Amino acid sequence: MRKSILYIFFLLTSLPLFSQEFVVDTVEQSAKKSYLHLLHTDITRFDEDIDPEAWILVGNVSFRRDSMYMYCDSAHYYQKRNSFQAFGNVKMEQGDTLFLYGDYLDFNGVTNLARVRNNVKLIDKTTVLVTDSLDFDRNRNKGYFFEYGNLYDETSWLRSYYGDYNVDTKVAVFTDDVTLENPKFLMLSDTLHYNTNNNVATIVGPTNMYSGKSEIYTENGSFNTALKYGILLDRSVLYNEKRTLTADSIFYDTGRGYSEMFGNIIYSDTVNKNRLTGEYAFMDEIRDSAYVTGRAMAVDFSRRDSLFVHSDTIWNITHNIDTDSIYRLVKAYNKVRAWAPDIQAVCDSLVIDSRDTCMTMYKDPILWNGEVQLLGEVVKVYMKESAIDWVNILNQTLYVEKLDSTCYNQIKGQEMRFYFNEGELSEMQVVGSVEQIFYPFESGKGFLGMNTMTAGRTIIYMKDRKVDKVVVPKNSKGIFYPMSKRPDEKRFLDNFAWFNYVRPLSKEDIFYWRGKGFDKELKIIKKDKIPLPTLDRFKNR
Repeated sequence: MRKSILYIFFLLTSLPLFSQEFVVDTVEQSAKKSYLHLLHTDITRFDEDIDPEAWILVGNVSFRRDSMYMYCDSAHYYQKRNSFQAFGNVKMEQGDTLFLYGDYLDFNGVTNLARVRNNVKLIDKTTVLVTDSLDFDRNRNKGYFFEYGNLYDETSWLRSYYGDYNVDTKVAVFTDDVTLENPKFLMLSDTLHYNTNNNVATIVGPTNMYSGKSEIYTENGSFNTALKYGILLDRSVLYNEKRTLTADSIFYDTGRGYSEMFGNIIYSDTVNKNRLTGEYAFMDEIRDSAYVTGRAMAVDFSRRDSLFVHSDTIWNITHNIDTDSIYRLVKAYNKVRAWAPDIQAVCDSLVIDSRDTCMTMYKDPILWNGEVQLLGEVVKVYMKESAIDWVNILNQTLYVEKLDSTCYNQIKGQEMRFYFNEGELSEMQVVGSVEQIFYPFESGKGFLGMNTMTAGRTIIYMKDRKVDKVVVPKNSKGIFYPMSKRPDEKRFLDNFAWFNYVRPLSKEDIFYWRGKGFDKELKIIKKDKIPLPTLDRFKNR
């Protein structure tokens, strides 16, 4: 029992001694580590006229502070201050990866700060930083340059007025008049962070990028200079010749020539005078095409009144026939709605071709102009000098003009052509099993009656938005009914329909789909082709 008490007492009294020895040893090791060691000099002398506190060292001078070795032609060594000034062929090296060169060095062994001046070069593996003034903090392993610095690595060259480079993280920070350049692009920025380890440039200030015929403006994003792709945020803008694109965020790959955009996208083509908007877009710069989804909208402002088109997905595609022949297609798919002051339309899919300025609508298309409704299996609208020139409707065609709540001019056939003059319908041509119902009108008297007719073909001339003259073959058959005696069963053609409830009312209304009902959709009738009279020949008769 007595031996146990003595043993415990011995341990308790010994612990402070061990602790004190450990602290003293740590301090000594730290002081020893921070101490400058003069390794070699050819000549050592003292000169009070030059500096009474300095050891003047000449020839093959070398120092060491922990793992850093320093060399120069001559030096002033201040042993008491644990520092020195080096002159000529200054070289600092740490291991086999970090080297620092210059003409002059002021090194403080206490603060571990090296001030290198004139013809400064810092080499960290494959990264090279060149400047005239560099302060290197060895505690942080970071070099600070001013009055311009140039950094080179395997992919790029960077330059700025101020900056720093961290040897541990391999991150360089450039500020004020920043330039980043490589064989593929040029970047001009206010502030830029560059990681030499993964070749990623992080943009944190106003920046312009130039690559071929493309330009980018951004204030927030990143770009991989080795893999040639980047991410842009905060409404960055891409310029491609006379086209611009902006979005909340953009991913682009210059190596593979494509971009992806997310949120509030605006793609403008001032050459072809159209614009795409939406929530997601993909742009292929090699094929010069793009598509948009999510509240997708195409705006054609080449006409007198802009045409607004919405669908689930919209494509804008460029086709190059040869070096001098280029045309563009706008394609819209699923639940298409279009609006302009003079024309409105709905269909399942739509194509606008710049070659003939034609808008073709497929699958259950309906077109409105004023109080006129047109429909068929396919509707083609041709534009000329920014206005409707003529409309061609194929198969199961129906023309309806609303006169009042009970009277509708109607005509159906296999093919129709409608010609316009300054946006107003001036002439109609119809061929193939033509049936029509028209209400002749006389000023002061109103509707004179209801005229029904069947014919193989017909031409109708319009004046002041009213039927002025009807031309039909001599063998056509027709019946005229006074207004008071028109039979109810004869008032509408068998395929009559009035779909005004699905009609787009404004450019904002195109985003709200209203179907006309499954049971009312137009069913395409497959049939053998039957030769029909040529409309143009018929027109000239």
